[in-house]
Amino acid sequence: MKNKCVVILFSLLIVTGISAQKNNLLKLWYNHPSVDTWENALPLGNGRLGAMVYGDVVDENIQLNEATVWTGSPGNNGNPNSLSALPEIRRLVFEGKQKEAQNLADKTMESEDKGQMFQPVGNARLHFDGQQQYTNYYRELDIERAVAKTTYTSNNINYTREVFTSFPDQVIVMRLTANKPGSITFTASLTTPIINSSIATNNKNEVVVHGVTADHEGVKGMVRFNAIMKVKNKGGKLVQTDSNLTIIGADEAIVFISIATNFNNYHDISGNENKRAETYLAKAYTKNYSILLKNNIAFYQKFFDRVRLNLGETEAVKNPTDERLKNFASGNDPQLVSLYFQYGRYLLISSSQPGGQPANLQGIWNDKLKPAWDSKYTININTEMNYWPAEKTNLAEMHEPLINLVKDLSKTGRETAKVMYGARGWVAHHNTDIWRITGPVDKVYSGVWSMGGAWLCQQLWEKYMYNGDIKYLKDIYPVLKGSSTFFLDDLVEDPRNQWLVINPGTSPENSSKALGGSSFDAGCTMDNQIVFDMFSITMQAAKKLQIDASFIDTLMKTRNRLPPMHIGKYGQLQEWLEDIDDPNDKHRHISHLYGLFPSNQISPYRTPDLYSAAKTTLIERGDISTGWSMGWKVNWWARMLDGNHAYKLIQTQLSPLGRNLGGGGTYPNLFDAHPPFQIDGNFGCTSGIVEMLMQSQDGALHLLPALPDVWKKGSVKGLRARGGFEIISMEWDNGKLIKAVIKSELGGNCRLRVPNPISGKSLQEATGVNSNPFYQARDIKKPVISDKATIQPLIPPASFLYDRNTVKGEIFTITAIKNRSMISLNKYRQL
Repeated sequence: MKNKCVVILFSLLIVTGISAQKNNLLKLWYNHPSVDTWENALPLGNGRLGAMVYGDVVDENIQLNEATVWTGSPGNNGNPNSLSALPEIRRLVFEGKQKEAQNLADKTMESEDKGQMFQPVGNARLHFDGQQQYTNYYRELDIERAVAKTTYTSNNINYTREVFTSFPDQVIVMRLTANKPGSITFTASLTTPIINSSIATNNKNEVVVHGVTADHEGVKGMVRFNAIMKVKNKGGKLVQTDSNLTIIGADEAIVFISIATNFNNYHDISGNENKRAETYLAKAYTKNYSILLKNNIAFYQKFFDRVRLNLGETEAVKNPTDERLKNFASGNDPQLVSLYFQYGRYLLISSSQPGGQPANLQGIWNDKLKPAWDSKYTININTEMNYWPAEKTNLAEMHEPLINLVKDLSKTGRETAKVMYGARGWVAHHNTDIWRITGPVDKVYSGVWSMGGAWLCQQLWEKYMYNGDIKYLKDIYPVLKGSSTFFLDDLVEDPRNQWLVINPGTSPENSSKALGGSSFDAGCTMDNQIVFDMFSITMQAAKKLQIDASFIDTLMKTRNRLPPMHIGKYGQLQEWLEDIDDPNDKHRHISHLYGLFPSNQISPYRTPDLYSAAKTTLIERGDISTGWSMGWKVNWWARMLDGNHAYKLIQTQLSPLGRNLGGGGTYPNLFDAHPPFQIDGNFGCTSGIVEMLMQSQDGALHLLPALPDVWKKGSVKGLRARGGFEIISMEWDNGKLIKAVIKSELGGNCRLRVPNPISGKSLQEATGVNSNPFYQARDIKKPVISDKATIQPLIPPASFLYDRNTVKGEIFTITAIKNRSMISLNKYRQL
């Protein structure tokens, strides 16, 4: 009997160990405190409130943000002096005097208000006296439940702290428990770095912070905020001073933090921050902790649980997250990629919720009064990158704040288009903020780039490509039309070749020695690509809505006069119209590859010369760069159908900061390191992982387009593709598709491109052009190729094309055919 009990106990221990290991798969966890380092703290958020949980034993710190706590107040920043100087600036650029043109622009186009700053609210601090000695330390962020937890043993008592930011109740909640009654003793306080502020307790046993954000760039700070902390203790007693609360000998304590501002929208700050914060707190305080937690998890998981990714796991999953990060590049830890992928989705859910502000340069998390780049919305890549995962990773609702920001910019941008360019329509440059400014931000070297609004419009169109919602299309059409109208007025004829070009234009934040140290030029490649896309999506939208026939005709004629892409003497895709690229240029922005990703102007099947030139450019620029740039490169190499190189970039990005000489990496809490922290790198890599597993931009739903050798076996559930298709499930083994279950939300032809032969009901050999309107490729002009260029032909990996007609709501299954010899390979290779 004794031996039998031992066997049962041993079996239970094994099962428990396996269960614990499985439960750790979607957790960031550590066996040491953050040691008061922000990049070690763990992020929580509900789209409006952000919290960074440090997990330090004696002095716990929860750093606090609220999405609308920004400096400044309503206003715009277009410089009216621009209009009269514009003809001279353009003349100088066309004459090759770019530096002179930029010097003139410095005086006439630069804005006084260079954008406002996202600022922190402060910190919730909890001091635990007598716990300097502790063992069994553990802290985690459970991204499957959106809960942070810290556990440790001190004085032979086991302590647990659990924190979450409630989505439905709009407060931050922290629960403190111990395994011995009467053991919870601590002092709680609030602090703030905001200068114009006050901190005090009130007669409700609350600590309250009132503050007003700072003046900045000559704009008066007028955002008022109110933060309240209140503790509900079970047992023990509460002692209040003029600035803090002390809990003595409680069995349990629950800390509530409520924050609100007077911000209503970008032109209205008449809200009552005190009433809002008090209302959130009052409603949450009366609820049982278990109900608060249960409701929050349910709200969060209705988004998070839509997608599952399994790339396999090894013994590495047993190690703390920071150790896994150190070992990833040289080890075998495929599950860390799955964790990082899902972490990106977690961060987007946590920083971007319907009705709120979009995720900014740091999402919703910032501890500095003067953050890098003001933690604004940098719309020459970074803001767009934040939302690349939204549709494809089944988080369409998270896209809404960005969609609304673009609608706002289409209103504020009308004034800027008129006063700066004398143009109709609307424009936004390379940066904006909570006040929806649309004029140049920072120095004109990077600030005078008039493509920001048009690039953001591609996000609006992208959403339509996934949902096919005509009502939504009608809603966004005026925004698209307004942006295209601006370019109709702003494009000018290049006297050297009669193409229509943007002048002054830039290739974001980059230059060439041939331009004399200036960033200014005419007809930069990315400008041409974005204007091409802007006209194209506006025409498609108008045709679908059966309106504006004459406007469509005007756009078509103007689009035909845009410059084609150019391939230079090194076989590279030119960044400028002139062949002046430096093959040793390692600049973080490779803006002219916008046409490869996120656009679809460059294709291995439709534009082989441009496809080859894009690869040459990628190789010349190299892999190591800032964190976000490496995230973009994962997507580019996936579009190059090179999964092994895309995976190499993931390895480089998932390296501790400092390892990549001259480049970025990843912080211990898996935040992307530019450095400093920029959240777009997280989102960019999440998008890239999807692009390795599924693409839908090039005339077909392409399954496993860039699968690296190391992901030999795996599965994914819940990814979404253009045309309303959802991958209910997909499995692969040894690089081959085994089975996929696909749902058609909109109906229509589903053209599949797969790496191996498949079978399924009503599946047919693909012929001709895909009839599905969401998969229509645009005609791209043949590139201008330098006489000195050597084009290296690239043959895309073998693939097979099938068509499957679907009806709305239908689910169908495809499976692998084991006998490959029965199908002709070349038969399926072409679109």
